[in-house]
Amino acid sequence: MKNVLAIFLALTAISYFTRCKPAPNVLAPSRPTIGRIEVLDDALLAIIDSSTKIEILADSFVWSEGPLWLESENKLLFTDVPQNVIYSWDEKFGKRVYLSPSGYTIQDTTGGTEGANGLMLDNQGNLILCQHGNRALAKMKAALSAPKSDFEFLATQYKGKRFSSPNDLHITKDGDIYFTDPPYGLPDLDTSSVKEMKYNGVYRWTRDGTVSLLDSTMTKPNGVVFSADERSMIVANSDPKAAYWKKYILDDHKNIVSSSIFADATDLVSSLKGLPDGLKIGKKGHIFATGPGGILIFNPSGKKLGTIMTENATANCALDAKNEYLYMTADNYLMRVKLKY
Repeated sequence: MKNVLAIFLALTAISYFTRCKPAPNVLAPSRPTIGRIEVLDDALLAIIDSSTKIEILADSFVWSEGPLWLESENKLLFTDVPQNVIYSWDEKFGKRVYLSPSGYTIQDTTGGTEGANGLMLDNQGNLILCQHGNRALAKMKAALSAPKSDFEFLATQYKGKRFSSPNDLHITKDGDIYFTDPPYGLPDLDTSSVKEMKYNGVYRWTRDGTVSLLDSTMTKPNGVVFSADERSMIVANSDPKAAYWKKYILDDHKNIVSSSIFADATDLVSSLKGLPDGLKIGKKGHIFATGPGGILIFNPSGKKLGTIMTENATANCALDAKNEYLYMTADNYLMRVKLKY
């Protein structure tokens, strides 16, 4: 009888502690972290805490690029340019191949063989890609939920000469696409025998298919972004000898009225990894710009507030819809950091 009573009491105790013990937090896995937050101005602390950890979400890429947050699917798309692949990442499944090939599909032996770089959704929810290997601005014909390597080429040339390797883009509210065309997808870059343009340009594609050259003076135009009111545009120049961001003032029809240097980081190139590349503007107007050190954070007037130091050459970044997280593609990593927006 004593044994029966002892067993009963033991089982009762186990049941009690099982019910009272907090369940493990399976939705918040422990991830490796890297880098630090450099604070240059206390205004940065309204955006991000100085103690915030930079999480590594995935790795083993050749050169990660082009992050794009898909709010409807609660996941991120991003490219590995040399691998000719687009990946997806979400909390449940982590890293998965989304689309392969992504930007070299026409098997043109006169150019490079790299895949897609910059990604963005147009106003109808179509995936628009800057494709290095195809040397094109393209639209994926398939739905986002069932991706296929089947593309409509929106633009492949300007005045009869082929683009070098469209790199990054921004789509305005009226559907126009602004994109950059540096030589990074070509063998031998600017000295490539297959480079048809004498310059590296910033272009606008309009819905009737017209392509206009906006600027041919930047040596390595790269990331492009618009302010929320679409009255200004910032373009990064990823040249180690001229590592700056150029700001354009636009009129009501988005024609360029004037331009000036928004910020310059050339003096940091020799001591820190990375160059001006992709950039995004947060909902409060702060500019998150990849550059020497990682992600440089500027206020709307161009004052540098600090840097998310990633310890790697950082290619691009993306914000989720609430601006809760900043996702970063940095060399062979996908990272993110939590913001205070």
